Amino acid sequence: MIYHLIEYLQDTHGHFAGAGLWQYISFRGIVAGVIAFIVSVWFGNYFINLLKRKHISEQQRDEKTDPFNVGKKGVPTMGGVVLIVATILPVLLVGNLHNVYLWLMLITTVILGALGFADDYIKTFKHNKDGLNGWLKIIGQVALGLIVGLTLRYAPVTTMNETVNVHYENNVRVVEKSPEVKSTRTTIPFVKNHNANYADMFSFLGDDWKYRAGWIFFVLLTVFVVAAVSNGANLNDGMDGMCAGNSAIIGVALIVLAYVSGNTMLADYFDVMYIPGSEELVVFLGAFVGALVGFLWFNGFPAQVFMGDTGSLTIGGIIGVCAVIIHKELLVPILCGVFLMESVSVILQTQVYKFSKQKGQRIRVFKRAPLHDHFRTSVEQVLKNDPTCRILCQGQKNLHHETKIVVRFCIVTLLLAAFTILTLKIR
Repeated sequence: MIYHLIEYLQDTHGHFAGAGLWQYISFRGIVAGVIAFIVSVWFGNYFINLLKRKHISEQQRDEKTDPFNVGKKGVPTMGGVVLIVATILPVLLVGNLHNVYLWLMLITTVILGALGFADDYIKTFKHNKDGLNGWLKIIGQVALGLIVGLTLRYAPVTTMNETVNVHYENNVRVVEKSPEVKSTRTTIPFVKNHNANYADMFSFLGDDWKYRAGWIFFVLLTVFVVAAVSNGANLNDGMDGMCAGNSAIIGVALIVLAYVSGNTMLADYFDVMYIPGSEELVVFLGAFVGALVGFLWFNGFPAQVFMGDTGSLTIGGIIGVCAVIIHKELLVPILCGVFLMESVSVILQTQVYKFSKQKGQRIRVFKRAPLHDHFRTSVEQVLKNDPTCRILCQGQKNLHHETKIVVRFCIVTLLLAAFTILTLKIR
């Protein structure tokens, strides 16, 4: 709103002092982040007090499973509402609301926020620990993936330039671009040319059909990325500050990638696709990171509020959709490596235990899953509840407090984020 107001004043009253700053995406991104942080802290304090007055708190935690006896029953939940409000408000204030990518991110935030809120509502008010039916979650995630994928396919403005060449002639900057087209190309790490086209996978279908098949594959991949990352973030949300801390680091890395993709000089320097309009994602991501840091003010150990599925599903969806928009979805396994490890640990634990039980055994890969719980669970705790099971990865006998586990997971994410950015130059 502020952005469009200043744009209107410039058109009607001419240039005035300070107006030019609002044309810089870096300036608006920082402003969005600062506003998001302030809103997150201010509204977070109000919202936590409101939840306490209404007795809307966590009731499903089993304190006996924590070796350090950290009591968490009675801590307010649904704190993801704070994240959503603190992200959306600054974007509406300083973002360019004519940008289709910005609207895709806002739609993602609202849809997954509503989905997570419904899950938390059922758990908290209906006292049903299973929450929203799993299939309804999947349907919501698939629907969002289809909205994003089909918008990128059919919206006239969602185009890209595969190559950009910036040089100077007589001290004048000249920008030469390849044709602006819709494309199923994506950035792949560790290769010389950086780009791959999904349509090339279907060359056996002929020139006409391979592009149609490529777009079908792209839309389906979008659905998968949205569902996978949102569920990964949801699984990572099990310790104070864990999901918010990891996601803030991932958000900063996405800011760098989005800024590079939306800037002709940087796209030329790093030899990546130029995506007109994607620079506006910097504003959204700035607000996203600011909201996460503000939320950490209350969510750090010992947590005063939990984000719940309202926050974790939304966070994962934002990360996944942003990566797809800037055609960096194949970098997600690296950037979101912690989320990937958490998801894989749950799948392995569940499937191995289920299969071994059918064979008359009880085999656990980890002491507990998701992976972060493995490091604070003793073998004795597991055997007490399941005396006949066999644990493949027992790890060290010394258990770690959740604060140490959170810090170490965040360090891993920081290294993965740095490595993801380095892939732009490592070929």
